[in-house]
Amino acid sequence: MGTGYTVDTPIKVAHYGISSVISIIDHRLTEQMREHYSKEFSLPYTVIPEDEFDARAKRITAYLDLVQDIVDLKFEALKNSPFEEGSEITKYFEMLSDTTLLKQDYLSMLEMDGDKKAEMQNDLRERIVPGSIDVNIMTKIDGPNSINNEELETGFEFNDAHAALRGFANSKLSSSVVFSAGMNPRLYSYIAEFDDFYPDAEGNFKKKVILKVSDYRSSLIQGKFLAKKGIWVSEFRIESGLNCGGHAFATDGYLMGPILKEFNSNRDTLSESMFELLADGLESAGRTIPENVPPIYLTVQGGVGTNNEHSYLLNYEHVDSVGWGSPFLLVPEAVTIDDHSLNVLSNAQEDDYYLSHVSPLGVRFNTVKDNSGEVEKMARVEAGKPGAPCVKKHLRFNTEFTEEPICTASIKYQKKKIDELISMNLPEIEFKAAFDKVISKMCLCVGLGNGALLQKGQDLLKGTQGVAICPGPNTAYFSKVTTLKEMVDHIYGRINMITSKKRPHMFLKELNLYVDYLKEKVDEYQNESNKKQEIYIKKFKKNLMDGIAYYEDLFETMKSHFDEFSENLLDELEALKKELASVELTPAFAMN
Repeated sequence: MGTGYTVDTPIKVAHYGISSVISIIDHRLTEQMREHYSKEFSLPYTVIPEDEFDARAKRITAYLDLVQDIVDLKFEALKNSPFEEGSEITKYFEMLSDTTLLKQDYLSMLEMDGDKKAEMQNDLRERIVPGSIDVNIMTKIDGPNSINNEELETGFEFNDAHAALRGFANSKLSSSVVFSAGMNPRLYSYIAEFDDFYPDAEGNFKKKVILKVSDYRSSLIQGKFLAKKGIWVSEFRIESGLNCGGHAFATDGYLMGPILKEFNSNRDTLSESMFELLADGLESAGRTIPENVPPIYLTVQGGVGTNNEHSYLLNYEHVDSVGWGSPFLLVPEAVTIDDHSLNVLSNAQEDDYYLSHVSPLGVRFNTVKDNSGEVEKMARVEAGKPGAPCVKKHLRFNTEFTEEPICTASIKYQKKKIDELISMNLPEIEFKAAFDKVISKMCLCVGLGNGALLQKGQDLLKGTQGVAICPGPNTAYFSKVTTLKEMVDHIYGRINMITSKKRPHMFLKELNLYVDYLKEKVDEYQNESNKKQEIYIKKFKKNLMDGIAYYEDLFETMKSHFDEFSENLLDELEALKKELASVELTPAFAMN
């Protein structure tokens, strides 16, 4: 969801029992939001200067502590509100899934009278809990930092991701950190420095670790690595490689359905192998070993858009919960988004969502046309001043022209790179292709936070006023600004907020995205002759074909569950199969 859109989501929804995740890399944004909310709730605020020692971690800790305090205040007020139409506690219960015991008891209470009703209301008040205030750290954003242009003597502990982890670890939160973007051994080893991540004798944790993953093999590797350090992975959060918001980490053609099957087939093996290593790691560290194996939750997200899909994942793929992200960008009660971006999303069509090259990380990035960040970027290009001021410096990793890393979206890098292209005297077509590749990069550090600042009336940093948006392709089928209750009712099948009649099933949408991705890769490699690339394309195509075979069997054997899509589900799958079969490499890459 980016750094800004959910930066204050727990303040908006946690008191209703809804869990959410804050990205905590951007300490400047969290400091601005801390100032804003301290004033709004009349709570004390003392600025933490950016040049103060360990300011990044201190700012994050201070903001997370404030969020917890506000959630506690709002939840207590909700608990004490009357059970009457329009009250906060009534809203809490009305949004619950109708299948939960708590909701059923609430409905029973409505039929009671007198003392019995009052007694049940008190019981219900004691049973409700707020949602979890979880945090996200993108492991790849871990570049070195400096104070007053001098690199910190203490080294890696002050890198972005390390400082963010320390900020969370030192906070009062009892929740989870979600690590995304793959394994970072140095960061993972650093978790062992903090007591809150270790279990007690009963296997309870004050702070838990969640890994966002896209396949079983990488999950096993990462889980074992952490277990050896005495750190338990409490949840593996499976996300679609392409049918997701933000950065898209494509698998080698492995699709969601087969991935879920592999996880379910190996859940016991995963748990047992990790616990054996955990026990050894805890013993080596002189720490308490739990009497029983702590639970491992399997969750899934990425492209889920209907109650049918939500229920299928829970009941047939046996996941413990299902995550919803991008559709909530149309729910101002849940996210913080500026009016222009909300209008763009409300009016965007399916073809307006695309897998871009805008990220300076070199990782593909899902976005939507006409966002103000893209408009601002192209205005700079047309004015002959490509690139953005590099203010927050989270994505400085390129050393092509400088000893100190710089960002490929920055003015400094793009000027040097374009000057180099000019000096090469390339043919016009080659120059334009290379030039377009350079200017495709956008400032995400600032752009992903600007929407929140605009909505809150906060000052923007000089130089970059545009807003970057990172919705997943699934957002295309939601075209109406929605209330929180409406979106929750949609999730639980009580109403339907899908505005498009053409929406494909999440499995087919992901497959379609992967077929398009493969075609793009084939085009990219067509003029090269590289054995490694040949093997990659061949493996990718085979994995997609295997996934199609899996879905053919699944859709045939579970026709009743896929009624919502049954009329054309198999026909669409067959069409994608034929399209994939037609994807061929140039003669230099012919597959035999």
